[in-house]
Amino acid sequence: MDTDSSDEERSGPTVDSRALQSYNPDIHVVVIQKTETGFGFNVRGQVSEGGQYRSINGQLFAPLQHVSAIVPGGAAEQAGMLKGDRILEVNGINVEGGTHKQVVDLIKASGDKLVLSVISVSPSEQDRIDSSCQSDENSTSCPYDYSEKRSLPITVPSFHWVVKNEEKFVVYNIHMAGRHLCSRRYSEFEQLHRYLKAEFCDFCFPRLPSKWPFALREQQLDTRRRHLEQYLEKVCSVRVIAESDIIQAFLMESDVYEASCLDVDLRILLPDQSNVTLTVQKDSSCAQVYRSLQARLSMNEECAKNFALYEMIDLNFDRKIGLSERPHALYIQNYSSAAVTCILLKRWLFNVAKEMELCKKDQFVHRMFFWQISALQPRPLFPMYLAPKLHIIW
Repeated sequence: MDTDSSDEERSGPTVDSRALQSYNPDIHVVVIQKTETGFGFNVRGQVSEGGQYRSINGQLFAPLQHVSAIVPGGAAEQAGMLKGDRILEVNGINVEGGTHKQVVDLIKASGDKLVLSVISVSPSEQDRIDSSCQSDENSTSCPYDYSEKRSLPITVPSFHWVVKNEEKFVVYNIHMAGRHLCSRRYSEFEQLHRYLKAEFCDFCFPRLPSKWPFALREQQLDTRRRHLEQYLEKVCSVRVIAESDIIQAFLMESDVYEASCLDVDLRILLPDQSNVTLTVQKDSSCAQVYRSLQARLSMNEECAKNFALYEMIDLNFDRKIGLSERPHALYIQNYSSAAVTCILLKRWLFNVAKEMELCKKDQFVHRMFFWQISALQPRPLFPMYLAPKLHIIW
């Protein structure tokens, strides 16, 4: 039976992290290493530049962006960042008096390592600063800029039933650009809605489909699916909301009930620019995916040893995927790429004599080597890369 009971309603009250951790009242550096859930914090502050100087811990500062939320157990919390921390520098760049967009853009451009100069405040100091800023924010502008829009190809095309601990419930499958990101229960959509309304309190959010105390029929579930899709489309159309850690954490894979046996489609680009779609288990390792591809392409063992799966980082750089990595996780992280996929099949052989020997023995190898070298050079330099006469239809 599909129920709308929320596990979150049974959880206890949250405790302010500042009350549990000692804070550093001086300017100090926090180094954050990015994880799968991002840097693990939200930034909030003014949308206009400049402003009145205010005292923080006995020092005068121009208006500062501050940490409004921290993901429990996330990268920021592990690095020692506290809710309410004021940000003075991002990767060595002074951001005193800077706008919310300027600070967010600097954080996004920092790659996997973020170095912040911050000043922490006590709960009482935090309340005093918030009170002094309240009238200014109300009279000038909202703390977030909702004017910048973006288009994300996010859909909820289907739902399926899950049985866990003798409980049967429905999860809704969320896709980005046709790639499966995660599956979420209705109660998790409710939790997302509450978190977003608390963080973006001055934004007018669309309504969620209403709760229903009884079991839903198939048609009613499909109607709810469409309404949830519309909700995500509208929410994610606002850039500052779509890029928040609240949304990013929601769109990450859930380990709570997403079965490892969930089948997903994975596209792999071949050297001749055609692509193969494999149906694999969601958490399949690179080694498992490669074996499936080997069977699909009828590659013999000798041939398979000389190819590997790569991740396309950008147009000029590809990275060989480790055997224990999960290609689908890489696949869904690159949904914004213009390419149909970021997973490539390329050669893993650097011996010219061996290449020539393989090309004479195997037409498939001959064809793949030809197309890969053709992508780098307009005209082949070696006879071994003359286009093979045999054409294989996939």
